[in-house]
Amino acid sequence: MSNITLQTVGYQNLGWQTVADLYLPPGFDEKQQYPAIVSTHPIGSCKEQTAGNIYAKGLAEAGFVVLVHDASFQGASGGEPRFIEDPAIRVSDIRFAVDYLQSLPYVDAERIGAIGVCGGGAYTIHAGITDHRLKALVSITGVNYGRLIREGFAQFKPLALAQGIAQMRKAQAQGAERKVADLLPQSVAAAKAAGITDIDVLEATDYYKTERGQQPNGATSQLMSFSGAAMGWDAFLHAEVLLTQPLMVVIGDKPGGFGAFRDGWEIYSRAASTDKHIVVAEGWSHYDLYDQPEPVALAMAKVVPFFKASL
Repeated sequence: MSNITLQTVGYQNLGWQTVADLYLPPGFDEKQQYPAIVSTHPIGSCKEQTAGNIYAKGLAEAGFVVLVHDASFQGASGGEPRFIEDPAIRVSDIRFAVDYLQSLPYVDAERIGAIGVCGGGAYTIHAGITDHRLKALVSITGVNYGRLIREGFAQFKPLALAQGIAQMRKAQAQGAERKVADLLPQSVAAAKAAGITDIDVLEATDYYKTERGQQPNGATSQLMSFSGAAMGWDAFLHAEVLLTQPLMVVIGDKPGGFGAFRDGWEIYSRAASTDKHIVVAEGWSHYDLYDQPEPVALAMAKVVPFFKASL
């Protein structure tokens, strides 16, 4: 067992409280100052899953203070209605996490980086584009949620989805019940019975719907009527000009329907960063990088030295 310390903390966001886990390194001394990292969870996930129990834990063991927060409207954090997935709010969550870290006397306010997994990886990159308090960025199998909702979520009919969201919001404004959608099948067997063959959907279901990764707040749920803001969003907007921090992108080489492989290569190409790296985990998939020991070890062997050199 490692000697890291785990604390649950709360701090004010946009009128509600964010709840986060703070991972402190072995031998932590509050009289010293440490480099710190914000860790952001995937869409439909929570702080106890891969962004926390895998990447935050590993980075704390390497000597960093790491804050992994539940997104607003999700997990243990506040905000109503529940299960909103709005990219602007998710990126704002990262900024508030930086605010909190900069308020801590044992954090070096000039040595803060960020890491995120899946949708959290792209949110991390977007946060870095516009918030240069973040000095180094890592995306683990990052997915550009704006592209994903226009393509896979919309079945490549984005206008039809936009019109559907408009109808849902109209009905709810007139008194209809808000309906929360589960983003995944209930089991791998159910997915296969429905004819689903995509590796990302099947492996996501195996992670989120079984003891492998299941957590009480990892709801894989979304209030789709509030998803209109994501339709016009691009995680990588202005990266060619404003994304200048050191950047590391980690992807598996087994492409799936969520598109991390293509998104990883796209942001690596577009980023203005002169210090940028892409790590391809050969033979591994998107969800292997969530928790499987060998690909995670491969990623961390690159990520830890990167952060140590950049922060």
